[in-house]
Amino acid sequence: MKVQAKVFLSRDLVLALDAAAGRMKRSKSEIIQAALASYLSPDGDEASEAALTRRLDRMSRGIERLERDLTISNEAIALFVKAWLTATPSLGAGDQKAQNAKGQERYAGFLDALSRRLASGRLLRTEFQEEREEGG
Repeated sequence: MKVQAKVFLSRDLVLALDAAAGRMKRSKSEIIQAALASYLSPDGDEASEAALTRRLDRMSRGIERLERDLTISNEAIALFVKAWLTATPSLGAGDQKAQNAKGQERYAGFLDALSRRLASGRLLRTEFQEEREEGG
């Protein structure tokens, strides 16, 4: 048995309720009834806490993946720099100025390439994985 109840809501809340009803294709009464049942439910706090815990667990796993990826990236760069420094011969005094100019030119080219790659949204590791799967 349903009983009519008259309540007063703020204009913003009524507009949000109208939008939600249209979006969900449900009546405003259904939405309000479900919200009140959830709010007045004795286990509502427990359900909210469980949902929050699940969300925090998901975020923690995401952060752990980011930390792992960052560690891998840092190690890869360090390994490359070590190999480059080991393999690059030292320059004579006469070559230093020309090599500095060439180094600045290459660095500017590197920054341009990095900017284009980041703007495109494609990652080199994704391309590498795709090539590996195709050849694989």
